[in-house]
This record gives sequence, C-alpha cells and structure tokens, in this order.
Amino acid sequence: MIRKNPRGDLPQVHPTAFVDPTAILCGRVIVEENVFIGPYAVIRADERDADGGIEPIIIGAHSNIQDGVVIHSKSGAEVRIGRHSSIAHRAIVHGPCVVKDRVFIGFNSVLFNCHINDGCVIRYNAVVDGCELPEGFYVPSTARIDSHTDLASLPRVSADASEFSEDVARTNNDLVAGYKHIQNEF
Repeated sequence: MIRKNPRGDLPQVHPTAFVDPTAILCGRVIVEENVFIGPYAVIRADERDADGGIEPIIIGAHSNIQDGVVIHSKSGAEVRIGRHSSIAHRAIVHGPCVVKDRVFIGFNSVLFNCHINDGCVIRYNAVVDGCELPEGFYVPSTARIDSHTDLASLPRVSADASEFSEDVARTNNDLVAGYKHIQNEF
C-alpha cells in the first residue's frame, strides 16, 4: 500500500521496483530502480523535525527489503539504504541511520542512530546503536555494538560472508523480475 503521510508526502517508487501488495510505504519514501520490497515490510517517513521537515527514507538501487522489515525515523531524520544492500526478514532500521552499499543486515537485527559503511555484514539478532562501522566489518549474530565497543575487536568480513551477502542480493534481484512479470495476476 502506497499512502500519504499527514504532511501530504507520497512515496516515489521507480517503475522497475517491486513492492509487495502487503507492504506499506508511507510518506517521503524514495525507492530506486530494481528494488525488491517483500511482504509485510513497513517503510514510514512521517515524523517531522522541530521545523516541520522530513528527510527522505531512500532505498538504493538493486537493494532488497525483505519480509516484515520495519524502516522508520525519529523526528524526520534521514534513513538511507545504499545500493545492492540486503535488509533481511524482520530487521528494524530506525533513523537517523545510513547503510551504505553492499551491506547485509541479518534477520531480526536492529540498527539505530548509526552509520554502516560499504561491505559490512551484520548477522542475525545483532544490535548496532549509536556508532559508525568502518568499511568491511563483520558483526556476529547476537552481538551488541555501540559507541563503547572496541571496533578493533570486530573481525573483517570473510570471503564466505561476502559471497553469501552477494548471493542474497542477486537472488532478490531475480525476484524483482519474476514478481514484476506476474504482478497483474494477484
């Protein structure tokens, strides 16, 4: 469902993107080309800052927002998902937040007030709060990373983890074409 926020902003969805009919996009949301947005995802840009402004929630080209993902932002702050990134099932991305290119965010993970640089992998049930992850960092499952975390203790993304992330992105890009082909059937 595509709908306005109380300020009157409507989402902008590139014609090559696929948004599942059960997903909700509300307000100042920009979905770039060849993006997959899965069932029951909610992307909501509706809270205003003190001056009434709302920064957009941008989903970069060739990225995928999987089933049950919630993307929202506090007080109209920016949320940006880069290109070729995967936000896996039931993850929460709450702004302010920037996720750069070729990033993988695992099932049930939570991101808040953070900046995730290119090529990072965050595995399932992890929390990243109030910090910046340098390029190519790996966050293990169930880890909690914040401004007090010694980032030197985090491993770099392995070739296997990178390959897995790229395979998920590629698989979801294939889904865009498949679902676009049959979208008038449901």
